[in-house]
Amino acid sequence: MPDDISAELGTDRTLLLVDDDAPFVNRLARAMEKRGFLPQTAESVAAGRALARSCPPAYAVVDLRLEDGNGLDVVEVLHEIRPDCRVVVLTGYGAIATAVAAVKIGAIDYLSKPADANDITNALVARGDQLPPPPENPMSADRVRWEHIQRVYELCDRNISETARRLSMHRRTLQRILAKRSPK
Repeated sequence: MPDDISAELGTDRTLLLVDDDAPFVNRLARAMEKRGFLPQTAESVAAGRALARSCPPAYAVVDLRLEDGNGLDVVEVLHEIRPDCRVVVLTGYGAIATAVAAVKIGAIDYLSKPADANDITNALVARGDQLPPPPENPMSADRVRWEHIQRVYELCDRNISETARRLSMHRRTLQRILAKRSPK
């Protein structure tokens, strides 16, 4: 795969990875380096903006929600400094409104977590009207539902009553779902 991608990357292979999940961003950096990129990592909006200003990359992968703010702030800086930077926004909190906002300020694609290195690479190197191929192993509808419930549960500080209210779900039904293993 790296030989196929090398031709598409061009001469500037710099890649900025911004995500506050340190193990994830480090694994992704290693995977992207194997694909021919020259990655730099940042774990906050402030660090991402600083790296974007000091050495503007040709490619970037930015998480939407970071501990110190919104990843779209990094995307804006990247687009101002280097309009040709190909930015992919990653998030576990997918919503149409944020996808539209990301594309309006310069992102070329918007991927939901968990996205693997192949999906991210395909999105970064897709040109023009060419769409990246669909993922090899997309999440099942049951898994997407389960991920959404888990996200809301965490946002509600693991409060079952509040989570059930926000999801318009019976509390006992939610308890049963949370007690089970995640679907494949």
